[in-house]
Amino acid sequence: MNLKGQSPQGVMNRRDFLKLSGFLGVGFSSLTVVPAWAESVLFNRSLYKVSRTRLSMGTYITITVMDPSRDRAEEAVGKAYEEIERLTRMMNRFDEAAAVAHLNKEGVLKDVPPELGGVIVKAKEIHHLTGGYFDITVKPVVDIFKACAEKGEFREPPEGDLKKALALVGSDMIDVKGGTVAFRRPGMGITLDGIAKGYIVDRASEVISAHGVANHLINAGGDIRAEGMKNGKEPWTIAIQDPEKKDNYPDTIKMSGGSIATSGNYEVYFDKEKLFHHIVNPATGHSPVKASSVSVTALTVMEADALATGVFVMGPEEGRNFLNKLPAYDGLIVARDGSVFKTGGWKSATI
Repeated sequence: MNLKGQSPQGVMNRRDFLKLSGFLGVGFSSLTVVPAWAESVLFNRSLYKVSRTRLSMGTYITITVMDPSRDRAEEAVGKAYEEIERLTRMMNRFDEAAAVAHLNKEGVLKDVPPELGGVIVKAKEIHHLTGGYFDITVKPVVDIFKACAEKGEFREPPEGDLKKALALVGSDMIDVKGGTVAFRRPGMGITLDGIAKGYIVDRASEVISAHGVANHLINAGGDIRAEGMKNGKEPWTIAIQDPEKKDNYPDTIKMSGGSIATSGNYEVYFDKEKLFHHIVNPATGHSPVKASSVSVTALTVMEADALATGVFVMGPEEGRNFLNKLPAYDGLIVARDGSVFKTGGWKSATI
């Protein structure tokens, strides 16, 4: 993903950070009024190709559909973006009117919207599945990094501050019962960076399918849902993001009826060495340094999104071993030294 407005050296300074600070909270922002790019063309004798790209959640979201009816395709894409905007408003922790912002401020939220409640429950499940490596309660730690970046040139946070913040981290301290979500300790907070975008992409895909459009692909900054075929006959081709941004893609895959998500230290970072970035280890408060990117395939983008984050924290070897034990998931991990780790079931398009 290309971060607009980033400094030439690739290091986020104060001005850059203030422009993109929303990204640290899933990057939620309203959809632009005018699409950044749009296309509606007759692809072949039987299918129209309709594509739209808009800015939301700190990245560009591109929806491409293939359907015999151009009107139906355009309506489906429009409704999908409406759903993206609705859910974005709900889960934006920087919007005081949002449900998740109220939860973070008060420590308790009654009459939780079912969509938000479902995301939190799933996050707790994946927290348990990954042995704690994925954790949405790292907000206090992320806030410390944010404060350090806002001061200008980034400096590593004091260990004392991290220790206090880490005492507030732990998804097991989130209680979900009878439509109410509550934190057990004052000062806790959640950031849905590693799961909400995937969930929103899944919902957008469901909206498109509900309109009778079977062939579509949604790409939200590397969180991808692929359904049907790209031309009615062939699966979609997806290139894995190059962490060095030199278009040396680690691999390509074919996908139809599935999802893939990629987490990387190239997305938002604060120093030249990329030792401090938006992904943090819930146990230490520090950013993991063994991996450069992790791509995970799954049935849903929400699962792929969260697992990619958790595996990134684990590191290449431990992460691959973890995924190899889960038959429903596969992954490709690019280590910091450029070496590539693939799970046993990973299927490259070139094979």
